[in-house]
Amino acid sequence: MGRRAAYRFCVARSGDREWTDDAGARHPSSSSSPAFTLPSIWDDPPDHPAARARFVAQRPVRAVPGYTPAHDSPPHGIARITRTVAALDGAAPLDATAPLDALRPAEPSRRSLAGVAATEFGLLAPLVSDPRVTDVFVNGIEGVWADRGSGLTRVPGYFPSERELRALAVRLVSLGGRHIDEASPCIDARLGDGVRVHAVLPPISTAGTLLSIRLPSVDIATLDRLDTGGFFDLISRETVADLVARRENILITGAGGSGKTTLLCALLGSASSTERIIAIEDVAELRVDHPHFLSLEARQPNLEGAGALGLERLVREALRMRPDRLVLGECRGAEIREMLAALNTGHDGGAGTLHANSLEDVPARLEALGALAGMSPVAIARQTVSAIGTVLHLERATALGGERRLAQMGTFALDHRDRLMVVPHGTTSRRGAHAAASA
Repeated sequence: MGRRAAYRFCVARSGDREWTDDAGARHPSSSSSPAFTLPSIWDDPPDHPAARARFVAQRPVRAVPGYTPAHDSPPHGIARITRTVAALDGAAPLDATAPLDALRPAEPSRRSLAGVAATEFGLLAPLVSDPRVTDVFVNGIEGVWADRGSGLTRVPGYFPSERELRALAVRLVSLGGRHIDEASPCIDARLGDGVRVHAVLPPISTAGTLLSIRLPSVDIATLDRLDTGGFFDLISRETVADLVARRENILITGAGGSGKTTLLCALLGSASSTERIIAIEDVAELRVDHPHFLSLEARQPNLEGAGALGLERLVREALRMRPDRLVLGECRGAEIREMLAALNTGHDGGAGTLHANSLEDVPARLEALGALAGMSPVAIARQTVSAIGTVLHLERATALGGERRLAQMGTFALDHRDRLMVVPHGTTSRRGAHAAASA
């Protein structure tokens, strides 16, 4: 039997019952009647089995006058058609009497993904289900890498095709409420309440579709958990907790993946429950255990190029919401101007993060961002010294198995040229101490 004939057979069998017209006369379902006619839905069915199933499910279902099913929930009609479509495409024989839920693939045991099902990640579902995995990287068709807290390791057996990767990237980005295509080939998106996905499409990426997935921790970060993991081995936890209690404005710096967001979440969670905390983020990923924590997320423009809301605008909006603590998730552009201005208007206890290679490199990084906002080095220096009280620099020690820790602490000051500088305090990192000893 041909595929199109099989479709017609399924429809005929699913409606193989009598019906009654308005006059009470009974007719077999195969007879023609103006009251009931099977819709012609098989003219151009899609080729892919999943698409055909959705095609069937989305068709309007007409009511049959006088028709009462013989069973409460018989496996007929669209349910039977959907299962038959799968069988026609070479899948294993399916039980036509089984409920649809029993035919769906079992969802793997998964971590806390903040409202996102692990099955949404397709072939990457086993990795994102692993509670030890913090990052997943797909390097095009070259393979997949994962970080389980001790550095990147290649995942054997993962060699997806470019078609699979592109479809996965489009689906994940769309789940985050954004779009990715040739016009916007690089997109950052948030899924659920903390999964961060960054995707890059060819030809921007020469190796094929790239995916960088940052997974939230199973448990929300607290100072207690960080202390137990050795995060405060070099600078004591009490020193950092005192900064929060004194409502010091804090800038957390470090390389990518060094734990800046994790430490920021822990610090905000230790703030008083009576304080109102408002965070501004490009992609919302702060998960703070605090009863009065609010987050504002930037929005990219739509397909027509309208509707964008950047961090600069959100900082101004947050100031109208009477925050007790104002937080900027990451400073990486002209929004540094609004951030410094806000922290210079009496909003103590604020915080922000900044990418920097070392504590000594922070002033140059701030000057570069200030230049994007049209601020001179002297202006950025004076604003920073007035706005930010303490700098906490984190490092991810590769020699120590990729452990993240608070390595240095310092304060801002002006040098003899009125340029920005950092005065270090406390213990230097083990890497720095080792280098000094070697010298």
